[in-house]
Amino acid sequence: MEKKILVVDDDPELRQLLHEYLGGWGYGVLLASDGVQMQEQLDRNQVDMVILDLMLPGEDGLALCRGLRAKSALPILMLTASGDEVNRIIGLEMGADDYIHKPFIPRELLARVKNILRRSGETGGTATPVKELHFANWVLDLNARHLIDQAGVVVSLSSGEFRLLRTLADHPHRVLSRDQLLEVFSGREAGPFDRTIDVMISRLRRRLGEDGGEPLIKTVRNEGYMLATDVERRV
Repeated sequence: MEKKILVVDDDPELRQLLHEYLGGWGYGVLLASDGVQMQEQLDRNQVDMVILDLMLPGEDGLALCRGLRAKSALPILMLTASGDEVNRIIGLEMGADDYIHKPFIPRELLARVKNILRRSGETGGTATPVKELHFANWVLDLNARHLIDQAGVVVSLSSGEFRLLRTLADHPHRVLSRDQLLEVFSGREAGPFDRTIDVMISRLRRRLGEDGGEPLIKTVRNEGYMLATDVERRV
């Protein structure tokens, strides 16, 4: 089934490039130049992923990302200006699944798109049809891809947050390096100054209400992170 990608960028040449390039790889490509057109496309079409530029006229990409994430777990790939470290980190904190610097090589963007779409469609692939992971006072629903607290309140997760927490919960009490987690998160290796995983771990800790006390997600200095609690798998 054809995957539909919505490209939101105010550069008409870039929109046309991505329309032709991604379309040539079998994707349905929808185009928007700003937040208003983006919402119109989302209202009219079933979209599988959004490629969203940070710098847009009117409502900027960060605000649009935050708005999208508040309503859905729709995968978001952000386009950022080279060296725009602060906004890149803010974009991840707002719920973007990955980012790519402008200017970029179209094949690299294609690889990011494939990785994000593949991971957003994964259901776990285990032999036993596990539906829920129970840990501490939380339930991770593997079908709905969200958290449920002890009061039954649903906590929404981005696709990236879900994959990261699922990976940690699949390996409780085991330290996973940043490189291992980044491979799960976005299908690429970490650069020497890449803070993607640290930002996403901070987001997950806030989701889990870890404002004080002993964290469920523990930092192991110079090694990585681990989920420091037992996990029960239920079908």
